[in-house]
Amino acid sequence: MRAPRFRYHAAQSVPDAVAALAGEERAMLLAGGTDLVPNMKRRQQRPDLVIGIRRLAELRRIGNGSGLSIGACVTLAEVAAHPLIAAKYAALAKAAGQVATVHLRAMGTLGGNLCLDTRCNYYDQNYEWRRAINFCMKAPLGTDGHACASPDGTGICWVATSSPRCWAVSSTDCAPALIALGADVVLAGPGGERRIPLEQLYRSDGMAYLTKGRDEVLVRVELEDAKTPRRADAKFGSTYWKLRRRGSFDFPVLGVAAALGFHKDGTVESARVVLGAVESCPVLVPEAASLVGRKLSDEVVREFAASCARYARPLDNTDFDLAWRKKVVKSYVAGALTELRDRA
Repeated sequence: MRAPRFRYHAAQSVPDAVAALAGEERAMLLAGGTDLVPNMKRRQQRPDLVIGIRRLAELRRIGNGSGLSIGACVTLAEVAAHPLIAAKYAALAKAAGQVATVHLRAMGTLGGNLCLDTRCNYYDQNYEWRRAINFCMKAPLGTDGHACASPDGTGICWVATSSPRCWAVSSTDCAPALIALGADVVLAGPGGERRIPLEQLYRSDGMAYLTKGRDEVLVRVELEDAKTPRRADAKFGSTYWKLRRRGSFDFPVLGVAAALGFHKDGTVESARVVLGAVESCPVLVPEAASLVGRKLSDEVVREFAASCARYARPLDNTDFDLAWRKKVVKSYVAGALTELRDRA
């Protein structure tokens, strides 16, 4: 498959990339290209202008201060292999190390994984397959202008045909891990930089899944130790569990990220648990706050894991049986919490 025609601009700086985005209605950023290029070949995304940012030095740095600053164009392989990340932010190292294959991790970037396009069995197909079903809401038109199935021209979500929104699923591995770790992201736009908690980058919509402006660039991820307060004698740990059909390279069907702080007597001091690949955005489980002040007995773990299952609403747009996918949430949440408890 060949990509459609497009113009290419190699950005010389972040402000240059921002200006290029602002000056073109249909422009997209290219870092590793492991998601964008295949999507362009399948005609799912058809930018008129592609802006290359991979070689920008300011996006490729890992800085260590009060926490850790990771540039958006640091590769997933570099994140997974970085000794400080593995030691202090294990969930991120595990998540990055489980994305795709060795070759793709050497190309794919952290920022690219955080902005990964949502996925769906009715969307992630070649052009001819999608045309046979009259396309869908997420990509309602083909390159030949073939009309979509909906009379109003907006397209139909084949997962839930009466739904006014798209139900494509968030399939990023790194976002759940970083949200569990309390990470922020820095976005650069025409008005300068702004910093937001990573969970605020996402919305529950398969099409408009990012709150990032069209003319904004994700510059870096910030991990601050101060955001996970702990006593000097406390132990803090994090992990990431991923479910997929093929362990070598598949997208997640479920991701569970957990970050817990423990007092020396085993009492939980801080807790954040995030589910990935169960919705159009990562889901920060609010019930995690109920773990604080308690010891993680097997009963407490089972009770909490059962409460997490309600946030998994599997639909017919990814892999495996729907009922089983909901049940396995309990097992994976319980497994992640038990791992951290036993490690502490």
